[in-house]
Amino acid sequence: MFRHILLVVMVAAALVACSRSSEKSDKGAGTAGERPLLISPEDLLTVRSNALASGPSITGSVQPERRADLRAEVSAVVLQVLKENGDAVRRGELLVRLDDTAIRDSLTSAEASSRAAGQAYEQAGRQFERMTTLRKSGMASAQALEDAEIRRNNAQSDLAAAETRAVQARQQLQRTGARAPFDGIVSDRKVSAGDTAQIGKELVKVIDPRSMRFEGLVSADSIGAVKAGQPVVFRVNGYGEQDFTGRITRVNPAANATTRQVEVLVGFTDPGQQPKLAGLYAEGRIETHGTTGLTIAATALVREGDKDFAWRLKGNALQKASLVIGERDPRSGEFVLKSGLAEGDRLIRHPTPALKDGQKVELAAAPNTSTSAPNASAHNASAQPAAPAPAADRAPPKSRK
Repeated sequence: MFRHILLVVMVAAALVACSRSSEKSDKGAGTAGERPLLISPEDLLTVRSNALASGPSITGSVQPERRADLRAEVSAVVLQVLKENGDAVRRGELLVRLDDTAIRDSLTSAEASSRAAGQAYEQAGRQFERMTTLRKSGMASAQALEDAEIRRNNAQSDLAAAETRAVQARQQLQRTGARAPFDGIVSDRKVSAGDTAQIGKELVKVIDPRSMRFEGLVSADSIGAVKAGQPVVFRVNGYGEQDFTGRITRVNPAANATTRQVEVLVGFTDPGQQPKLAGLYAEGRIETHGTTGLTIAATALVREGDKDFAWRLKGNALQKASLVIGERDPRSGEFVLKSGLAEGDRLIRHPTPALKDGQKVELAAAPNTSTSAPNASAHNASAQPAAPAPAADRAPPKSRK
């Protein structure tokens, strides 16, 4: 009986000891889980008040102001194309040469006719002078003098017509060569050697890449607020997130009858910034109104369904702040804040799903600028925000010198 009682007492004592050990273990695990999240100053951004611009949107393409479509002015066979697409050309440089055999023959004939007409005119002039002298001496009749004058006048008319034909033939001969009207680049070659070029057929296109401009279209509903001189911020397809700036140089006085859009020409503010390719799609916004307001970077914004929030640093803990956002600023790419944050609030720049509301935060000291590059890289890598690790995996923070 005594042994049975003693066994019961020993079992009860063992159970109590296990329970206390389990409680200590749970408390230790809880203490480890409450360790603060270590973040660096680079992981935070501060909400600021920025200048905001609003206005109608504009879409279109980048086109050169100086461009020329060279077309055939005579019907002839293409003998030679001297320039290819992308080749730089100088003003007056020969680009396409057409067959000039027939035109050159016509010029030779016209010049011969002009010389014969000139000789006939000189002869008729001398004859008229002789008849004038004879008439004064009474040796020629008035009718003979009149006939000599008519022959001289007819010869003068024939000479003028022959010279005109010769001039036209020379012009036709010059038109057998298509020359660059200005310094630029060949953008589109339309013919090859052996093609038959009829009058009006496109031969080559030449553009001046230094004269690029944004040729955009604006809805007629918003054209009342648009005028020359207003700034425009836009992006060009193929240039990524690069923002281009310009100013309106001209607003077309008539809207398109079909689309009800108005053409607006925008010149680049910095000529060295303009693209060198023509025809690229572009879209942006005309800054007709300017205001100031709070903005938030897209990287700090977290969206869950139709709700928006950000992780704000409140004291030494994280706070999940619900936001009401507006449109995106086309210049900076940031969203306009309507409510939820105040100027000066610090936010997590790149939040992760592991963050929790009320989570303790420890702000790491700013890195020393004299630190070597490898050490600085190691610090940056360790300063990225992450979920608290278990106590067994995380080492205590080292002191910074």
